[in-house]
Amino acid sequence: MVSRSVETFLAGYDLGTMATKAEAPSVSPRVALLLQATDQGYDHKSWHGPVLRGTLRGVTAEQAAWRPAPGRHSIWELAVHAAYWKYSILRRLRKGERGGFPLPGSNWFPRPAELSEQAWKDDLRVLAEMHKELRQAIEGLSDTDLDSTPEGSKTRLDNLILGGAFHDIYHAGQIQLLKRLQGIGGGTVEG
Repeated sequence: MVSRSVETFLAGYDLGTMATKAEAPSVSPRVALLLQATDQGYDHKSWHGPVLRGTLRGVTAEQAAWRPAPGRHSIWELAVHAAYWKYSILRRLRKGERGGFPLPGSNWFPRPAELSEQAWKDDLRVLAEMHKELRQAIEGLSDTDLDSTPEGSKTRLDNLILGGAFHDIYHAGQIQLLKRLQGIGGGTVEG
C-alpha cells in the first residue's frame, strides 16, 4: 500500500526510468524516486533552484556565522541543523540504533563554537557525511520497509524520507535569503 502523499508525488513519473546510473539495479522504483528527491534537495541539480549544498558553496566562516538579528539562526546553524535531521531520519531507518550524532546536543546547535574556516569546514563535513550515510541507508530499503512506521514515530518511512528532502530545500531557501541580506551572490533582497 502506497501512502496518499507518495502516490501524489509519484504521479506523472515514468517509474521505470527513475533510477540514476549510480543506483543499484536492485533498487525499487519507489526507493529510486526517494533517492532522487533526497539528492535533489541536497546536491543534485534540480528545476527548483539552489539545493542545500549549493547554497553553502563559497560561504566563509564569517558569513556563515552572521545573524540577521539577535536570537535568529545563522547559515552555520542551519547547516548543522540540517545535518542533525539527516541523522534523525537515519536513526529511524536503522530502527533506533543509536551510533550518535558527531556533535553534542540536538536539533539546534549554537554556532560557531570557534569562528574559523576549519571549524566551518568540519561542520560542513558532518553535513556531507550524514547525507552520505542517509543515502546508503535509503538504498538498502525495500517497499515493505517504506510502508512501515518506525517505533515511537507517527510517520511512515517513505514520508520521513520525503520530509527530509523537503527540509533541505526549505533551509536552502532560508540560506539564500541570509546570503542576500549580507549581499552575498549579487542582487538585492528585493530581487
